[in-house]
Amino acid sequence: MPIRPSPLPSLSAIRVFEAAARHESFTRAAEELGMTQAAVSYQIKSLEEELGLALFQRLPRKVVLTAMGKRLATPVTEAFATLRSAFAENVERSEGELSITTLPTFASKWLVHRLGTFQLQNPKLAVRLDTSIALADLTTGQFDVSIRAGAGSWPGIISHFLLPNLYTPLVSPKLLKTLGPRPSPRDLAKLSLLGRTDWWIDWFAQAGATDVDLSGRVELALYVEEFDVKAAIAGHGVAIASPIFFAKELESGILVNPFPLVIRDPLDYWLAYPEFRQRSEKIRTFVKWVLAEAKPEASPKGARRASRT
Repeated sequence: MPIRPSPLPSLSAIRVFEAAARHESFTRAAEELGMTQAAVSYQIKSLEEELGLALFQRLPRKVVLTAMGKRLATPVTEAFATLRSAFAENVERSEGELSITTLPTFASKWLVHRLGTFQLQNPKLAVRLDTSIALADLTTGQFDVSIRAGAGSWPGIISHFLLPNLYTPLVSPKLLKTLGPRPSPRDLAKLSLLGRTDWWIDWFAQAGATDVDLSGRVELALYVEEFDVKAAIAGHGVAIASPIFFAKELESGILVNPFPLVIRDPLDYWLAYPEFRQRSEKIRTFVKWVLAEAKPEASPKGARRASRT
């Protein structure tokens, strides 16, 4: 049979004893622990009764450790010092690294080229970036913060709105010319359609091209917005994607947005972290910085809401 460890006295009483023994004062122990002197005296008395030993000698205006109290004080103080050191070391190590999980396109087209500024402003904080498509469980401690598309309301999670989730057709100028001088929205269906089918269905519906039937079409499925747009730049089709993420490509002219209709998906981009981490200085620092970075693009003009529910 396994040997059971000897039972410990109350840990709260041991903690009070350690502080009182270190200070040799109930008053100073009470100040350190945020307790009253009477509460400290009560905890020490309870511990003495539980052990059947006198740990302190009560003298006028002071207390003095007994011989047994001194023998116990040394290993107990050392044990608490080890605990304090372990917690301090691990908290310091944890606060020195910020782990972020987000989607590949958000990372490469919006976040990564901004992180250099964050790093310069916070040189003692290392940043680790994960770009998995799979949703991460923030409660496991593997990641500090997450940036994902969603409704913004999750149990036990604090979330901040970051960016709208927009979509509109993006195509290379050369491929667009194959549709003639004045193409209509429904003419896009003559090309290979890249990206999410539900976005395309909704965009065609709101563009008035209700006769476009996408059922049964065989398309190139890449499942990452950036990959869809790269295929569009190469002339392999027209992608439906966020004009926010591909603003530089639109400005340079390697992509064009052939129609002004931009749709806003119900699931926007949110910055999220667990409620129990809200006091973390590194998380507060990142939240403040990233919200300021997103502010100029947080309120899109002219975007329509998705018609689907």
